[in-house]
Amino acid sequence: MALGRVQLSPDPLDTALQLQALHELRGQASSNPDPGCAWTGDLNGVWQLQRQPAFAPLIAVLTGHAEAFLQQLGFNLSRVALHLQRCWPVLSEEGQVIGRHHHPNAHLSAIYYFNGDGSGRSGCLRLWPQRQLNELVPGMAVGHEGPLAASPWSAPWLDVAPQAGLLLLFPSCLDHAVLPNEDPDDLRCSLSIDFALTATLARDGASPPEYLAPHPSQWQEL
Repeated sequence: MALGRVQLSPDPLDTALQLQALHELRGQASSNPDPGCAWTGDLNGVWQLQRQPAFAPLIAVLTGHAEAFLQQLGFNLSRVALHLQRCWPVLSEEGQVIGRHHHPNAHLSAIYYFNGDGSGRSGCLRLWPQRQLNELVPGMAVGHEGPLAASPWSAPWLDVAPQAGLLLLFPSCLDHAVLPNEDPDDLRCSLSIDFALTATLARDGASPPEYLAPHPSQWQEL
């Protein structure tokens, strides 16, 4: 599993303005709507942060790192179009979580943390690989006094602690969740992005690569 990690150094003033904007976007709400679930903008009409002046420059930077991540995976960016599908904030109060899920609508997902000290107290991101390939023999990582000792390389999940300025990139099909915020003094603030990959615009009778959807401008809505 490829997990992209980029530690940025945002301007503290920019971050302060963005945090203020997030509070204003959330308004009087505090959950989603279950009190135990964090407030997420995509379920509350706030799903296009990239179009808001307070966030547009930051999201442009994050998108550039997403393109670099694709190149590291081996994608030829001259033949692939990366589309920002949606971008929304997530605010987690003490005790709030986000349940296990994945994003079937997208191909690449990203999370950026506005705050967090790296301790994990405000709620780690938990990622579940679809298969535990490093156990080699299926079932070995379950335990039951088997010959494979517990190891980070064969763990059933990976936890990543929030850190201010940290950007994470991972396949959208990967199951993930947010663990409880155990810090009463810290509102966990992040933004999420879903990206979709298509072929670039096909010209002069050319066809898009197999298995890659044509560019949306060449679709026909019915």
